Amino acid sequence: MTDLTRNEAVSRYRPKVRPGYVLMWTLLLIGGIVMITPLLFMFSTSLKPGSQVYDLRLIPQDPTFSNYIEVLTSSGFARWFFNSLLVATIVTCSNVFFDSLVGYTLAKFRFRGRRFIFLAILSTLMIPTEMLVIPWYLMSANFGWLDSYWGIMFPGMMTGFGTFLMRQFFEGVPDDFMEAARIDGMNEFVIWWRIAMPLVAPAISALAIFTFLGNWTAFFWPLIVTTSSELYTLPVGLSSFAVEAQIEWEMIMTGAALATIPTLLVFLIFQRYIVRGVMLAGVKG
Repeated sequence: MTDLTRNEAVSRYRPKVRPGYVLMWTLLLIGGIVMITPLLFMFSTSLKPGSQVYDLRLIPQDPTFSNYIEVLTSSGFARWFFNSLLVATIVTCSNVFFDSLVGYTLAKFRFRGRRFIFLAILSTLMIPTEMLVIPWYLMSANFGWLDSYWGIMFPGMMTGFGTFLMRQFFEGVPDDFMEAARIDGMNEFVIWWRIAMPLVAPAISALAIFTFLGNWTAFFWPLIVTTSSELYTLPVGLSSFAVEAQIEWEMIMTGAALATIPTLLVFLIFQRYIVRGVMLAGVKG
């Protein structure tokens, strides 16, 4: 084979770069830079003293960890962190349990009013949270739940989105598995727990991650229902650094940086479950 023929063969099988791919990757790169820039400035500001907060240089001139030491020792950050972790964990477990149980019931049992109940649950997604705050507050006041952990948690213990997500996944589980388990003498609760739940693990993972992150960053309702700083969640506690006389941006950014680390770790560790769960939910929906 001559050099000319070899060169022709190489050029023939060499993958060609399409202009559309170049444009797509360029836009993705630009979008990634735009999204990560605020995070970089947040971490950068957390390393600056108060006198350099308004210095827009990404690399601090005199970096210091004194802000982190002050946040961790002089404020209630540890208590706020614990409150957010406790609330997010309990609400996540409640969502996984009740949403999957209701979703399984609506998907695998045939009874009168099943479709109406599902539509009623689904219609709650159309109601803005701001419209529910007053009923939630009145309920909390009447039952004595104000300024308590239960008052923070009860609005999110079960969600319409989680019920919809789990129902869509349970619809794809073959009924033959349940029939075989019934023949073996299993009751319905055991069938749901030991047979159906392992088959929808991607949906459970996605629901748990979305619920945890949503409650970890919740601000509006915890701000309304709590008055004691002992019960502040992390977002509410960080807002206390913005007092009327002075806004301590370096402290706010430091606390936000510390609060962001767990969410970043959760996303990095479980991102494949998030993507897989969302993709499968879209296919089944």
